[in-house]
Amino acid sequence: MNTLFPIFVKADHLHILIVGGGYVGLEKLTALLSNSPDARITLVAPAIREEIQTLATQYPKLQLIHEPYESAHLSDKDLVIVGTNDKSVNQQVQVDCKHQRILVNVADTPDLCDFYLSSVVKKGDLKIAISTNGKSPTFAKRFREVLEDILPDSLQETLDNLTAIRNQLKGDFVQKMEKLNEITKVLR
Repeated sequence: MNTLFPIFVKADHLHILIVGGGYVGLEKLTALLSNSPDARITLVAPAIREEIQTLATQYPKLQLIHEPYESAHLSDKDLVIVGTNDKSVNQQVQVDCKHQRILVNVADTPDLCDFYLSSVVKKGDLKIAISTNGKSPTFAKRFREVLEDILPDSLQETLDNLTAIRNQLKGDFVQKMEKLNEITKVLR
């Protein structure tokens, strides 16, 4: 049974640490930046891929630290994502995060994760997060592709129209919700 509680965080209000400058670090960094380009991100690794260094020139809130991970790197961080090819480093980061009560995701190691990164469908302001409870990120990715193909690009127009209607509705919260539920019944 999947007991995960799905949330959307305002990543641009957090200071996020990524440990790992290889392919996995690049993948996690790219996912973060594509969803929240103004996020404050620090990436630490002794070796950092050229693609990540290029991203740092394009995103002023992305800081690169070319050195091995140390627990001091957790100072003032709100969330940590780990993606190194060294299991002992991954485990140490997770232990350090636990001691400091910082939520951590360790790539490809569900037992060490406080949260999982979802596969995300984006159509304008609509975002749908897909989770397989850490069992198959590949399935989540494929399912995201299916949803992206079948959801129309006109969804943004629908969302904008519903926002305008909601802003014009009179009454209390319950009355507004009843009216919006009536209007959106056609989406079934």
